[in-house]
Amino acid sequence: MTYDKVSILGSGSWGTTVGSLIARNASALIWGRNSDTVAEINQKHTNARYLGEIPISRKLTATTDLLDAAKSADVIVLALPSQVFRVVLNQIKEHIKPEVPIISLTKGLELNTRMRMTEVIADLLPKNSRGVLTGPNLAKEIISGSAAASVLAMEDQESIKDLQRIFHNRLFRVYTNHDVIGCELGGVLKNIIAIAAGIGDGLGAGDNARAAVITRGLAEMSRLGIAMGGESQTFAGLTGMGDLVATCTSAQSRNRNVGIALGSGKTMEEILATMFMVAEGIKSAPAVMALAKEHSIQMPIVEEVFGVVQGQRHAKDALKGVLRAGIGSEAEPN
Repeated sequence: MTYDKVSILGSGSWGTTVGSLIARNASALIWGRNSDTVAEINQKHTNARYLGEIPISRKLTATTDLLDAAKSADVIVLALPSQVFRVVLNQIKEHIKPEVPIISLTKGLELNTRMRMTEVIADLLPKNSRGVLTGPNLAKEIISGSAAASVLAMEDQESIKDLQRIFHNRLFRVYTNHDVIGCELGGVLKNIIAIAAGIGDGLGAGDNARAAVITRGLAEMSRLGIAMGGESQTFAGLTGMGDLVATCTSAQSRNRNVGIALGSGKTMEEILATMFMVAEGIKSAPAVMALAKEHSIQMPIVEEVFGVVQGQRHAKDALKGVLRAGIGSEAEPN
C-alpha cells in the first residue's frame, strides 16, 4: 500500500525532526498549537524554540488546524507528551478513517491508567493499526544530518514494510520489529534510568558509577518488560540498550540533565520552572513504580529516582541507595 499524505501531530523537537525526515519520502504536514512556530516552519523552515537555527525540510508544511491535519492523512504520527496524548486523540478520533495507521513517537505512560501509548490508541481507535517508532534518537543530531538508527514496531506486519519506507533514508536507518510491548517499554523505562545516571554525574560519581547504573538499569528494564509481555532480545537492541546508552550519556538528554540538576542540589520545583520541554521520566516514574508492584518486580534504581522526583528523598542518598542495590548475585534481581 502507498501512503502519500502523512500528518505529524506535535511540533516539538522530535515531531519536527521526524516530520522533516518524512518530507523526503511523502507529503508531510505538521500540526502545532503555537501559531508563531507554525508560521516559522512554513516561512523560515526552522523551529528555533526547539531546534535552534538548524534548517528543516522546505517540503514540510505546518498548520494550526488539528481537524484538517487529521482528515487529510493517510498516516498519523503522534509526537505528543504522554499526558495530553489521549486528549488530542479524543478530539480527532471521529475524523480518522479506520484504514489510517497511527504511529506513536511518545516515550511515556499515561499516569492514571498506566497504559502505553499504543494501548491508548487501541482504546480510542480499535480498528486502526498502530505502532511505535523508537530508538536512540537525539533530535538535534538527526536534524543536523548525523547518522542514526531507529525501530518501527507494529503487530500489523502486513503494512509495516510500506510504513518503514516513509521514515527510512540513507542516514536514518529504520528497522522493523513485531515486539511492540518491549520496544515501547524500552523507550519509557530508559528515561527513568537516565535520571539516575544524571544524578550520579551531578554528584561527580564518575564513569564507573555511570556504567553500573546503565547496566543494572538495563536489568531492571528487562525484568519488568519481560513480565509485561516483552521479549528479552528486544532489550539488548536499539530500543533497549541502544536508547539507554544514548539517553544516559548525551548532553542533549533532557532526563539526564534533570538528574544532573538534582545531583547539583536543585529541587524539582526549581528544575521544572526552567523547563519548556517535557522530561518524560519525571512523569512516568509513578506509573512505572505501580507497574513494578503489580508484577512483583524489584526495581531499586527506579524506586530511588521515584523518591527523588517526588521530593521524598535527597539525590545524594538516592545515589548511595542505587549503588548499594547491586549486592548479591548479578544474575538475580536485587
